[in-house]
Amino acid sequence: MRGIKIIRQGFASMFGQYGGLRRELYVLFWGKAATNMGAMIWPMLTLILSNKLGMEAKEIAAVTISLGVVQFPVNLIGGKLADHCNKRNLIICCDLVTVVCYLLAACFPVSMHQIFLFFTASLFQTVENPSYDALVADLSSSNDRERAYSLIYLGLNLGLILAPTIGGMLFENYLNLAFVIDGLTTLSSTILIFLFIKDITPVENQKASVYEEAKGQVSTWSVLWEKKIILLFFAAWAIYNFVYAQFNFLIPLNLEGLYQAKGAVYFGFLTSLNGLIVIIGTPLLTKYTKKLPDTSKLIAGAGLVTFGLSMYIFIQGIIPMYYVSMIIFTLGEIMSTLGTYPYMTRRVPASHRGRISSVANIFLGMASYYSQWCIGSLLEKESMVRVWTIIAGIGLAGVFLYFILREADKKRFPLLYKKL
Repeated sequence: MRGIKIIRQGFASMFGQYGGLRRELYVLFWGKAATNMGAMIWPMLTLILSNKLGMEAKEIAAVTISLGVVQFPVNLIGGKLADHCNKRNLIICCDLVTVVCYLLAACFPVSMHQIFLFFTASLFQTVENPSYDALVADLSSSNDRERAYSLIYLGLNLGLILAPTIGGMLFENYLNLAFVIDGLTTLSSTILIFLFIKDITPVENQKASVYEEAKGQVSTWSVLWEKKIILLFFAAWAIYNFVYAQFNFLIPLNLEGLYQAKGAVYFGFLTSLNGLIVIIGTPLLTKYTKKLPDTSKLIAGAGLVTFGLSMYIFIQGIIPMYYVSMIIFTLGEIMSTLGTYPYMTRRVPASHRGRISSVANIFLGMASYYSQWCIGSLLEKESMVRVWTIIAGIGLAGVFLYFILREADKKRFPLLYKKL
């Protein structure tokens, strides 16, 4: 009984820290959880193009890059809309289009028509992303920013615990059912937001950072030019994303090369482990790293992600070590998430959150798609181990850039370090 009581107290301590936030943030949390309970397609996209449609790594990269380029202007549109429209209504409209695309895709056999509908859905999700990011910042004070983003990130991954494993099991014979589940879970999320989010009035600026003061009619590029260090942050974040993208690109290709169709099952297990570690690790790391500066979290996150992926240089064919690697990788992912959005929202004007978020997404998208093109080309010439070695080197360069960012950031935003 005493053991149960200790466990209960531990859980209360971990999750109790999320108390006291605005009700709308809890709705967004459940909305993210519901949507990602059906997030079965994105983790398997590389395997669909490879195993089902017979594409080579370079062809897969070409398809995803070509379709992904369209997302760059869409990101800017989404950012502009986020700062000038009702964010809640924009999210609902985009979600409804996404649901229709998923359900239509389920009516087709596995083909490029299905992939086209899937990418159309992803474009509308791209439009709503800046609104989601900005809405979380609007609904939380500067001091609550880590808890707010931690909560949303927790919801996002709560839905991912079982989804990839189920998706891996449906992959061979029932892939269309995965599209149906994706559509229905997104619809449930939309209904939650429609029914329970009514007030999206931003939190009053109670002793908020002076760096978040609204800038009125100033252009996005003027804001970024005034705070050039944000561009340095985008560059470091892009390198991190170049490396992180191998989670959904190089790892599944590596597993398929070793285990053929069974690689989808192993990858599903790894992705579910990723979600499980996030559920356990996010509250713990949120609580015990709350006094760390955002930049220190970014350094730790990039370092752990790089180390976790670098293990693939040595663990080819050793299945238990894949899970060890994924645990390390996931701890880095959590640390990076806890540092990234609080870093950005504390240093940009509240009036420009949506637009600057969209610019950040363009940097990330370019890094991710270039990563796929670059790695896809390398795989045609180099061994898998050699490619993983290159990834490790790029990751280390990203960690070094974060160190430079931290030193410059202390000089540019000194008030954010005084309270630590």
